[in-house]
Parts: sequence; C-alpha cells; structure tokens
Amino acid sequence: MTVISTPNAPAAIGPYSQGMVVGSLVFCSGQIPVDPATGNIPEGITAQADQSCKNVAAVLAAAGSDCTRVIKTTCFIADMADFAAFNEVYAKYFTGKPARSCCAVRQLPKNVLCEIEAIAEL
Repeated sequence: MTVISTPNAPAAIGPYSQGMVVGSLVFCSGQIPVDPATGNIPEGITAQADQSCKNVAAVLAAAGSDCTRVIKTTCFIADMADFAAFNEVYAKYFTGKPARSCCAVRQLPKNVLCEIEAIAEL
C-alpha cells in the first residue's frame, strides 16, 4: 500500500490519508470543498461541488490517475434539493459515468454542502 499526499488537495483533518494506492487501484478519501491554497470554503452548492471535484482530481493526479479512470464514487450532500445542481457540476468532471452512490446526510465536516470519495484505476 502507498499513501497519497498532495498539497493540491486539503490536508486530512483526522487520522486518515488523502488516498491510498493498492495494486492498480486508487482509493480517495472523501473530499470536502476546502480550497487547499487558502483553507476557505466557497459559498453555495455549485461552487462547493466544483471544489470537491477539483480536490478529488488532485488526489487522483498525485497517485498517477485522473477523473476519466474513476470506477466508483460515493457522494454525500447535505440537502437533496441540491441534487440537480450537484449533478450538473459532477458531470463535467466524471465524464466516464462511473458507478455512483449519492445520499443526503444530516451534516458533513465543517458544515459543507457536499463530499465526494472515489475509487479509480491507475
């Protein structure tokens, strides 16, 4: 197993890594919409979904993969009313239409509106 760590995605805020490579697969921890350069969280679901996608892409890139090689994502949103807006942004990044689960949750870290985790091939 190889731990993935990049300054281009938010640092882990707990006892976990940004991602792990095992064999030919990359497992990305859930990425919330924190801008790694500033630590700021953008306003609104569209901007937050975009930043979460960028953070997943950064972890994948650090592992030697990218969004086109994603096999499966799990998406968490704070409000199902944001589902359509979230999907509009998500579709721009995950063009290969990976398998996906998406659910609404009561609360996410730092009270963000979304979080995305991914599994990809190298």
